[in-house]
Amino acid sequence: MELATKPTVKTLGDYAYQAIQKHLKKTLKWEKAVKKDEDPEALHQMRVGMRRLRTAVSRLSIALDLPKSASDKNIGKIARRLGNLRDLDVLKETLENNYKPNLPRKEQQSLQTAFTALAKQREDVFLNVQKTLKNEPYKSLKEELNEWLDTPSYQPLASIAIQQVLPDLLLPEVSSFLLHPGWLVGTQFVESEVTIQTNWKSEKIEKQLTEQGESLHSLRKESKRIRYQMELFTDLYGESYAAYLTEVKNIQEILGTMQDSVVLAEWLADIFKSEIHTEMPTLATLLTENRYQSWQQWQPLQERYLKAETRHSFHLTILHPM
Repeated sequence: MELATKPTVKTLGDYAYQAIQKHLKKTLKWEKAVKKDEDPEALHQMRVGMRRLRTAVSRLSIALDLPKSASDKNIGKIARRLGNLRDLDVLKETLENNYKPNLPRKEQQSLQTAFTALAKQREDVFLNVQKTLKNEPYKSLKEELNEWLDTPSYQPLASIAIQQVLPDLLLPEVSSFLLHPGWLVGTQFVESEVTIQTNWKSEKIEKQLTEQGESLHSLRKESKRIRYQMELFTDLYGESYAAYLTEVKNIQEILGTMQDSVVLAEWLADIFKSEIHTEMPTLATLLTENRYQSWQQWQPLQERYLKAETRHSFHLTILHPM
């Protein structure tokens, strides 16, 4: 009779190691293509890899004894340089694919001024990325993290079973997400009950975005942080967790679309040295419509996450890994 083998208990250290290995590998896979500037997708993938590596390092450092080069500050600086270049590529793709085909010929011709300015701006930012990838902070990060993966060093907490500490890792992130002031944009309190103001006309939404847009942008960044952390542990939870993760991703994307439209309008106003409504009225209208549609998608999610039962259920889901 064969003896049953005891299942291997995965530890916090195991998960931390796997996350760093996976995201460093992804980052390095795309480095050569980014240096050659061959494909915008390579830049996108390397940026995502670096951001996820940063999440793994910053959130799981309690279990790890990492080299100094793998600090949140260093990885964040490199990720931001890649992000600056990626943002310009997204700007160009959005203008070319989403807006230019829907503009009258005169505005399409005017848009060429923007594309020329964008190309010049991108040259400068790309040089900065090339310099970053040749500099000591990045080289040290690569070399020292690879060395760490060969001979990892841990803190005492690394030996604890992952299920035992998972709620403690994730619940602070969930609380920061749910307590973010961005949830209250466009709401009012009636006898201590928060109510969402609906059926707004476009002008009122525009005013709200001018006054409170930064708070929504900050909530978008918070949703991205919690999404990346939750994605580290999808295999340890069930359907409810997956559903919350999908909604967090939707929140990030909807608020991102809204913010990108605001940034695009501001960037064009700077390029043309005038209000975009004066220079490109059709494009200005399309951008306003885009923000209006994003707001309509945002409000049902906002309403759902302001309900006590949704928040309570989210916490309960995190408390019970499989």
